[in-house]
Amino acid sequence: MTDPYEPPAPAEGPARCLTVLTTTDDEAKAQELARGAIEARVAACAQVGAPVTSVYRWAGAVETSREVQVLFKTTEARYDALEAHIRAAHDYDTPEIIATPVVRGSADYLDWIAKETR
Repeated sequence: MTDPYEPPAPAEGPARCLTVLTTTDDEAKAQELARGAIEARVAACAQVGAPVTSVYRWAGAVETSREVQVLFKTTEARYDALEAHIRAAHDYDTPEIIATPVVRGSADYLDWIAKETR
């Protein structure tokens, strides 16, 4: 019997897709990160979101700052290249880079992600 609390297995297919989140302190920088990733074909799409307020501990102090989120769509196979791109182009010492697997989605859209990142 299958455990009802176990998450479903990732979709089978030619490419497993991910969403990858990062933040930066300026919309122009966010746009540059997004455009550079698309031009390098390490992501098929990048969405630059509205500003968010981030609260975090850094160097022993609690900080609050305004940041802009960038959400990339890529494949598992291109993740390392996307992470390298973000690290090289980002001006933070420790940029947020968090990948989340896409468990389900439109087959046409997921195929498009795979094609655009080859």
